[in-house]
Amino acid sequence: MDAETTALTAAEQGPPQPSGAVRVVRTVGATTEEVWCAWTEGDLVRRWWGPTGFTSPRADMDVRVGGTSVVTMQAPPEFGGTAIHNGWTYTAVHPPTRLEFTSTFTDQDGEVIDPADAGIPGPVPREVPHEVNMRDLGDGRTQVEVVESGYTDEQVRAMSQAGQEQCLDKLAALLDGQRGERHDQSREATS
Repeated sequence: MDAETTALTAAEQGPPQPSGAVRVVRTVGATTEEVWCAWTEGDLVRRWWGPTGFTSPRADMDVRVGGTSVVTMQAPPEFGGTAIHNGWTYTAVHPPTRLEFTSTFTDQDGEVIDPADAGIPGPVPREVPHEVNMRDLGDGRTQVEVVESGYTDEQVRAMSQAGQEQCLDKLAALLDGQRGERHDQSREATS
């Protein structure tokens, strides 16, 4: 199954998003439990976090209310190869359907720094609240919705929108690929 950008009806869209918000929705070929693991287990986060072409060499996960995960995305050489560290400090953890966290830029030790000190151009907020919702669609599919809020500059908001879309495309490809592997393994086991 390929990832799809979901066209939602007005009823499915939920409440209107505040101005300055990013909202990305994907339907993936995985259960809510599998999607939850992809957001909470470091070995899986490292396989999809960051925009297209970026890698994630680090994902130290502390997924609990008040805990902070430190994730790193590494730019490709053509973009300077810079390592960008983020802290995700959790405000709500509801396995396997909802995560809420505040994202900040950090140094390599996980200490919060200003976005400009991380080399991020433009008026990027120091803290960006995130909501990640996972809704079981049945048949081994899950709708993943990520909402970021707090952007005051449209160009920065659009850049974050594009980055989050690419991250969720990578997440969907990872999970869809794992589903194919599970299907192949189950066929081999019954042969």
